[in-house]
Order: sequence, then C-alpha cells, then structure tokens
Amino acid sequence: MKNLGIGLFFFFFTVAAVANDVDKRQIVPLSEHQRDHILSEMRALLAGTRNILDALSRDEMATVAREARALGLGMAGKGENHLRSVLPEAFMRLGMSVHKDFDNISLDAQSIKDPRHTLRQLSEAMKKCDSCHASYQIRINEDAAAAETPPLQQRHHHSH
Repeated sequence: MKNLGIGLFFFFFTVAAVANDVDKRQIVPLSEHQRDHILSEMRALLAGTRNILDALSRDEMATVAREARALGLGMAGKGENHLRSVLPEAFMRLGMSVHKDFDNISLDAQSIKDPRHTLRQLSEAMKKCDSCHASYQIRINEDAAAAETPPLQQRHHHSH
C-alpha cells in the first residue's frame, strides 16, 4: 500500500510538471490554406526522407538521388512566394536550407555514391527539421482565415 502511495505521488507530480510546461515556441499565425500548404510540404519531406532511407538500405543510389532531387529547391519553388510575407525570415531561411541540403544529397548520391556520406548529410538536414519544430508552432490566424473565405453574401453577389 505504501508503494501505491509513492507511485501516485510521482504520477501526480509528473502530471503537474507536464501541465506547467509552457510551450515557448514562436507562434506562426497562418490562414488554414497556408497552414495546409506548410504541413503538406512537411509530410512530403518526411515521406521522401523515408524513401531515401529505404533506398539507402538497398544501396540504390540512383533512387536516393531521384528522391532527394524531388525534395530540393525545385519543390520549394512551387508555392513559397505567397508565404514569404507571412513566415518569419528565419523560418524561411531554415526551410530553404533544408531544400538546398536535399539538392546536395541528390548531387552527391549521383557522383560520390557513398551511402554513409548520404546518411551523414541526411542527419544534418534532419537536425534543421528538429530545430524548426523546436522553435516554431503553427496556429490558425482567424483574421487571415476570414479574409481568405469571403462571407456567403459576398461570394454570391452578382452585378447586374
């Protein structure tokens, strides 16, 4: 019974400590559309990284190069212009450097063809992802969301 009391004390102490943890990451307020764009890109980076790791496990460096190229600066150019004005500059720099890292991974996978070298490069790129997730949190900005979707009467207003 004494052990149960000690266990409950530690349980409640842990719960209280976690509840008192304040998220100190910088809030990045975005519209729902902007948030979806960023999160879709992050999921693509994660899936691409998984594909690169799978190709590395099979020593398929041509596949590594192709997968990494798809995550490079060419991917970033497909929509970031509308986000430049709303994302923190450091957030943008970090994101662009990750895309550049994938371009370098692709080039080196084609020329050096060393899986260990690619793993080191991938590890460095993932440190940037980790740093970004530790520094920023994305929240829906209700004002931006409202501006993005006009009220019903505005959407159906016709001029005669």
